Amino acid sequence: MIVVMEPNATPSQIEHMVRQIEGLGLRSHIIRGTERTVIAAIGEKRGQAKESLETGPGVAAVVPILAPYKVASREVKSEPTSVVVGSLAVGAGALGVIAGPCSVESETQILDTARAVKQAGAGALRGGAFKPRTSPYSFQGLKEEGLKLLAAAREETGLAIVTEVVSPEDVDLVARYADVLQIGARNMQNYRLLEAVGGCGRAVLLKRGPSATIEELLLAAEYILNGGNPNVMLCERGIRTFESHTRFTLPLATVPYLHRKTHLPVVVDPSHGTGHSYLVTDMAAAAVAAGADGLIVEVHPDPENALSDGYQSLNIDQFRALMIRCRAIAEAVGRVVEPAEPSPFIEASVATIR
Repeated sequence: MIVVMEPNATPSQIEHMVRQIEGLGLRSHIIRGTERTVIAAIGEKRGQAKESLETGPGVAAVVPILAPYKVASREVKSEPTSVVVGSLAVGAGALGVIAGPCSVESETQILDTARAVKQAGAGALRGGAFKPRTSPYSFQGLKEEGLKLLAAAREETGLAIVTEVVSPEDVDLVARYADVLQIGARNMQNYRLLEAVGGCGRAVLLKRGPSATIEELLLAAEYILNGGNPNVMLCERGIRTFESHTRFTLPLATVPYLHRKTHLPVVVDPSHGTGHSYLVTDMAAAAVAAGADGLIVEVHPDPENALSDGYQSLNIDQFRALMIRCRAIAEAVGRVVEPAEPSPFIEASVATIR
């Protein structure tokens, strides 16, 4: 259930209600909105707990939460959540773009990519240091050396760093270097890993598993939120269907549906969602039109020779074209691509297509 406080509730009244909730054997989770504060009371107790909380000082109402995902639900927080991490802003009207290679391969590769995607207007650099691959013989990533190269790219460009963490034991290590920890599709229901990133102090990008339902995705997010981490971004990266013309099927109806069910921002991955570079820009544009709060796009300076996922990676010129198109669509649907001020190159290019 949720304890909805009066708009003028004082900090001492809020603290009092937290103590009351926890005294009943429930867990409390404070959610501060622009107009009022809500306290989620999480646990199995019902009945008398509701009645005893309703009479508390500064309490406007006590309302049961119907959704199985409690803290992620719109019932708890009607306003959209904004996740802001350094140069990356996602949600609440801001469209953040995360771009970079599938995996970090070398200093030259990652620095060249970082400079290029920043110039094109991306808000964050992605790159895998730890790569869980289907085949044990595929490139597995540079691990900590890759993290150090990502940190060097951030030092030069100022871009926030997004990279995947694949095991609970690696969370502290990755969190020392990265700004956003990505939970990949294979690990969406790795509950020990979700609990670990819930307490890591870093924003989290949670990818939907290829066979996961929306409710399962939201319950996975609940693990992270329940750990005390409010900075969670959901990512639609495509699901497995009977179709074979794309790597996965990218269901963009997920975006507006999630916006009805949760306050968490929704990011779309058109690279994994299609598996073909020639489809990425069109699906990225469609995602923006559908209301996505962010994009995560694979970009490589030389896709033909990439060590992983080159067939779905854009080259630098293709990514610039994607940014021009998505910026124009975002403007048309009332969104702002962050950073709001693109480079002079991008301004000139956008002016050309208008």
